[in-house]
Amino acid sequence: MEFNLTSILTLIVGIFVGGVIVIVVNAIKSSRTISKANKLIEESKKEAEKSKRDALLELKEESYKLKQQTEQEIKERKAELLQTEERIQTRETSLDKREEMLQKRDNSLQDKENDLLAKQKDLQDKEDKMDKLLKEEVEKLEHIASFSKEKARDLIMKRVEDDMEKEISNYIKEEETKAKLEAHEIAKQLIVGSMERYADDVVGLQTVSTIDLPNDDMKGRLIGREGRNIRTIESVTGVDLIIDDTPEAIVISSFDPLRREIAKITIETLIKDGRIHPGRIEEVYDKTVKDMNTKIMEMGNKTISDLGLTKMEPELINLVGKLNFRTSYGQNALKHSIEVANLCGLMASELGENVTLAKRAGLLHDIGKAIDFEVEGSHVEIGVDMAKKHHESDVVINSIASHHGDTEAKSVIAVLVAVADTLSAARPGARNDSLENYIKRLEQLEEIGNSYEGVEKTFAMQAGRELRVIVKPAEIDDAKSHKIARDIKERIENEMQYPGTIKITVIRETRVQEEAK
Repeated sequence: MEFNLTSILTLIVGIFVGGVIVIVVNAIKSSRTISKANKLIEESKKEAEKSKRDALLELKEESYKLKQQTEQEIKERKAELLQTEERIQTRETSLDKREEMLQKRDNSLQDKENDLLAKQKDLQDKEDKMDKLLKEEVEKLEHIASFSKEKARDLIMKRVEDDMEKEISNYIKEEETKAKLEAHEIAKQLIVGSMERYADDVVGLQTVSTIDLPNDDMKGRLIGREGRNIRTIESVTGVDLIIDDTPEAIVISSFDPLRREIAKITIETLIKDGRIHPGRIEEVYDKTVKDMNTKIMEMGNKTISDLGLTKMEPELINLVGKLNFRTSYGQNALKHSIEVANLCGLMASELGENVTLAKRAGLLHDIGKAIDFEVEGSHVEIGVDMAKKHHESDVVINSIASHHGDTEAKSVIAVLVAVADTLSAARPGARNDSLENYIKRLEQLEEIGNSYEGVEKTFAMQAGRELRVIVKPAEIDDAKSHKIARDIKERIENEMQYPGTIKITVIRETRVQEEAK
């Protein structure tokens, strides 16, 4: 027990002594550390002072350098400003001198202008006096010669015309003969070959259509109570119905074939249906118009397909189909356009031109006729506008514009279209004409021929396709005969409208007769 107490006391004393020793040691170490830290702080202060002095020295050096550099730049700028001021002063002096020179020149020009005006006035006075003297001289000469100036001029012009007329006529005759020798055979073979390879029947269309009725009672039903049905039909369809004494028949009259066809189909549908009243008439008419529009598109697509043409705008296809319901002198416009397209294609293949483009131009050359009832202007102008609207090629547009000679043909295909158009319209049976227009055309032809001096008599022959002019041989020689034929041709082309071509033949015959007794 005592041993344990002693041990515990010894341990406590040892721990205490050890703690004291540790504290003393730590205190010694702490004092040394503080002294070192103080020493380091002193050294850092010394170094900071030194760095501060060095930085101040460097800053002073930089400031001095900047000051020197700034002063140098200021000197240079001042020198430049002095030079600029000198240049400006020199330029101002130069401008003052130039202004002074311009002022002197302006004054000189003003003096010259005044002098020129005075001279011009003097010259005008002299010209007036000269004109007056010349007029007096001419009057004296006219009085002496008993011949006016106009009469003398007409006499001279007549002599010149008489002298040159024969020479010009002979030259024209020689050139025409030369051209005919070179071109006649080739053109004849080309055109005849094309016509042989293509031919189509043409049926003349009239301005009226006849509908057969199942019985006469149907007439009364079409007329309706107090004529309300027939008035509705005429107002809706835009045609005239002619109901005369012809049994079991009614006549539709209209100059628009499309309206006439729609009215015919509408009335036939009403007759088959049996229900005829204003409401039903309008209903059937609307359905017929829709069906007709579909039929028109089918016709247009079939035509393009048959000709082998490339893609075309739907509006143009619709117009092509509408041509089936347009006529020219009784000739169906669509049949005519197809015929022209085929002829153009055949002739283009012979000449090595683009066959597809030629057919396209031939088909569209009369496209304006499809809507010339609806749009103001000639069918040529309308056709050109439609072709431009749908971005057709320049060749097609020029072919449409030039096929009647309104503008100059700028390509071979445009010329072929004009030739094919003439061939299609002029061939026998292609077109018909009214008796009144026919007689009027013959009278106009003979009147043109008889209007020339030296013509004895004129005869229109072969249904107006040939004009024979008999001249007086004592007054007209061979050279003048050629000139008369050419003049008549130009007048006919400029003043008349006619299908096909007209041949002018001038006949000069001298007969000498004696009687032996």
